[in-house]
Amino acid sequence: MATVVAIKHDRENIDLTLKCSFTSELKIDQSISHNGVCLTVVNIDGDTYTVTAMKETLDRSNLGLLHVGDHVNIERSMLMNGRLDGHIVQGHVDETAKCIRKEDADGSTYFTFEYKLDRDMARRGYFTVDKGSVTVNGVSLTVIAPTDNTFTVAIIPYTHDNTNFGDIEIGTTVNIEFDILGKYIARLRHFEGE
Repeated sequence: MATVVAIKHDRENIDLTLKCSFTSELKIDQSISHNGVCLTVVNIDGDTYTVTAMKETLDRSNLGLLHVGDHVNIERSMLMNGRLDGHIVQGHVDETAKCIRKEDADGSTYFTFEYKLDRDMARRGYFTVDKGSVTVNGVSLTVIAPTDNTFTVAIIPYTHDNTNFGDIEIGTTVNIEFDILGKYIARLRHFEGE
C-alpha cells in the first residue's frame, strides 16, 4: 500500500503525491496501479512520487474521493517473464461500487458490493458471474453469489491486513474492473449476431 501525502487540483485533473516502500525503484513515466487505476509517475521527490488523474479517471473511479492519509492499493506493472497471480487486470477501472454488507466469517471477511445496473453495459460484458473474476481497488478476487448489480467476495486475513480492505466499511466507494474475457466474449457475440 501507499499513503497519500498531498493532493493538488489542477483544473480538471488531480495530482496525487504518495509515499511507498519502493519509491526509490521508480522512474518517471512508469505505470503504477492505484486502487486498480493505471497512472503514470510524473515526479519523484525523495521518498514520494506523484501521479496525475484526469477527469475521465476521476469520473469512473474513487480517486477523487481520496484524502491525505488514505491508504491506496498499489501494484507495479507485471514483467513479461513473471507469473500471472490472479486474473488478467488491465488497470482500466470500469466504474465504482459501494460496500453494502460486511460479514465476519470466523477468520475471513465477506464483503458485498453494489454497482449501478445498466443493462446495455451488461450486454457488453460489464457484469459478474459466480466463481468468475473481478477486481476491487486493484485486488484480483473471485466472485460469490452475484445478482444483476451486486456481488460478494471473501477476503482472507492476509489480504485484509495488506491492502486497503482493512479500511472498507459499509458505504465505502471502491473501484471495480470487470473481467476482460467477459467483455471480449460479449463483443464477439455482438459481431456474430450481425
